[in-house]
Amino acid sequence: MSIISASTLGGLLRQNVIVALLAAIFVALSVSSRTFLTFPNIANILSQQAPIMIMAVAAVFVLVAGGLDLSIGAIYGLAGVVTIIATNAAGPAAGVLAGLGAGLAIGAVNGVLVAYAKINSLIATVATSFVVVGLTNIASNSSVVSSTDRTLSGLAITRFLGLTLPTWIAFVIIIIGAVILARSPYGRRVYATGGNETAAWLSGVNTRLIRASTFALSGAAAGVAGLLSAALVSTAQVGTGSGLEFTVLTGVVVGGVSILGGAGVVWRGVTGVLLLALIGNGSDQLGLDPLYKSMLLGAILLAAVGTDAWARQRRG
Repeated sequence: MSIISASTLGGLLRQNVIVALLAAIFVALSVSSRTFLTFPNIANILSQQAPIMIMAVAAVFVLVAGGLDLSIGAIYGLAGVVTIIATNAAGPAAGVLAGLGAGLAIGAVNGVLVAYAKINSLIATVATSFVVVGLTNIASNSSVVSSTDRTLSGLAITRFLGLTLPTWIAFVIIIIGAVILARSPYGRRVYATGGNETAAWLSGVNTRLIRASTFALSGAAAGVAGLLSAALVSTAQVGTGSGLEFTVLTGVVVGGVSILGGAGVVWRGVTGVLLLALIGNGSDQLGLDPLYKSMLLGAILLAAVGTDAWARQRRG
């Protein structure tokens, strides 16, 4: 009988611990709370997390390619404001296109700065986020913008089989993203770029374009998430997405997506986001002190990053 190597064990841990944790917490909350395991509560969790899950899908691409995008929270806020302003000016279709376009444009700028100007992705996207917040302040005149057109809000609250339209949009994006990353030539190039950029470049992969494209995807995803959230309430303001970048990053890293690049899959990143959502929802239902929730989330994040670092050291 062969002995499982340390690297193989590390890979199994990264792949399966998150599923075990999610199942354990789900069962524990189902037993301890009478209202947790009800369809309205589960549907509400999924609806609330739909924008986060959408951004998480793109964040997986960025991380696997060896990057880091900390501007998605700011882009989320800008997309919401732009969506409302454009809706007021030219209708809901223009609002959707404007919100998506704003996100894609900022994401493309991030991609150029990181891939072609060779600026560290953390520094570049943090700097971009400051610029985006400033643009959002200018566009909104530092106040809440709202729309009397209820077309988008009506669509956002539309339900099919009990789930809201944003939830179904998130499901579709998750499936498409998972297939592209795992099965397409583009996905293989993303893995190659993040795993060993030099080797990928020598093999004919345009690593600059691949890395830039993942940031464009990230910006577009943040734009979709922001416009969906703005559509739901018909209002938006600067600072709406503040801190979301850390929520998304924590979720995908807890899900087993390597922060050092070259490893990770979409479904595990989304699973990590749902795990954090269950912890938050369960803590609220059980009336737990927010301090303990923060401590638990921190411990889970450290464990996830530690497991990845340990596995990489063993492989080395």
